[in-house]
Order: sequence, then C-alpha cells, then structure tokens
Amino acid sequence: MRERQAARFYSEDLWAQIRRGWEQGQTGASLAKRYQVGLANLWRRRASEGWERPTETDPVPEPLEGWDRYARRKWDEFEVEVAEARQLARDLVAFMRGEPMTEAPLWHLAFLFAFRAEHLGAETAALDRARAGNQPWADCVWDEEGRLKSLPGAEYQIVRMHREAWRRQVGLPDGVAEDWP
Repeated sequence: MRERQAARFYSEDLWAQIRRGWEQGQTGASLAKRYQVGLANLWRRRASEGWERPTETDPVPEPLEGWDRYARRKWDEFEVEVAEARQLARDLVAFMRGEPMTEAPLWHLAFLFAFRAEHLGAETAALDRARAGNQPWADCVWDEEGRLKSLPGAEYQIVRMHREAWRRQVGLPDGVAEDWP
C-alpha cells in the first residue's frame, strides 16, 4: 500500500510571488513547476482571487520619416487647417453682413448660403438666389423653384463642377482614383 503524502501549505508570500509572475505574463505551468505547486491549485487560486493580466496595447509604429519629421509635418498640417478654418470664419462673418465673398473656396458656397438662410430668414435667402442669378454654380445650390438643395448634394455638385481644383487641393495626382469626385 502506498503512503499518502502530507498536504503542503504555502505561505501567502509565496502565492503573492506566483501571482506577480502570472500577472507579468509567465505561464501557469512554468510557475507551478518553479514553486512546486499543483497547476490545478494555481488555476483555482487565480480564479478565486480574480488575477488578471494587464491588457497590452500594441505600440504605435514609428513613422517612416521618424518622430521628429512626423511631428513637424503634423504641425504644418495643423497650422494650415487652423488658417483655413479662420479664413472661413472671417468669410462667414463678412457674408452674414452681406459683403461679397472673396476668399472662401467654392465648395463652401452651399454651406454659407444655407447658414445665411437659416439665420437671416427666407427673405434673405430669396435675395441671395436673385443675386446669384446666372452664376455657373447657382444650379448646384438652389433647385428650379428657388429652394436650397440639401447641403451634401449641393457641395458634391459644386466640387464636381470644379473637379480638377478639388483634386489638386487634396493631392490626388492625375490618373488615380478617377471616379473621385
């Protein structure tokens, strides 16, 4: 008859070491072997105490041009974006005062007219339509009855009218993505 081994009792310090090892990514099997504890006991303890490994996030890959050049490029893009937003805001204020637009890109026309109509009312919208008259882009902004078209549809039609300028602005070279816009 085989003798039964006496039950082993492990200190809380030993279990704390095992837990730290597991939470740092070591396998249960390697920890059970190193500390001479049963693997089933390790799993039971892990489950009952709620051990969790921190979820690792993938590191952000370094850009090909390096971080300094990337940051410089992003700063330059940010400055251009802010300058464009400020210019559009100035154009919007001037347009709301009834001054002619001078700097706003054509693709903002539909938004500017819709904004004016929303804030200054139908009478102003009708005057805007009459003033736009025979501008080549007027049919992109208003329908046959003089109502403003939907903003996305109007913007798309204006961009289509000035397709090459838009493609240059967004950096699409000739011969690529020919269906856009």
